[in-house]
Amino acid sequence: MTQQSLSITNIALPAVMRRADAARYLRDNYGIPCVATTLAKYACVGNGPVFRKAGKFPVYSREDLDAWASQRLGKPVRSTSEL
Repeated sequence: MTQQSLSITNIALPAVMRRADAARYLRDNYGIPCVATTLAKYACVGNGPVFRKAGKFPVYSREDLDAWASQRLGKPVRSTSEL
C-alpha cells in the first residue's frame, strides 16, 4: 500500500450527520433498514434517534445513532427458542 491510500482510508467521520448520511450509517453499521424519510417520520412521532438542529437542518451525532441502534437491536441469541 502506498502512503496516499492509507491516508484516504483513515478519513474520520464528521461529528454530526444530516439525515441521509445518518440513515446510511445505520444501514451500513447496524443493518437497520433506514432511509432519510424514515428518520424524518421518527422525528415527528418521537421514536427515532436524538437529533439537534443546525439552523434549519436536523443533524445526528454518531454517539446518539449508536445508542439508538443498540436499543433497537435485541440481545444475541443462538436459537429462536431463546427469544
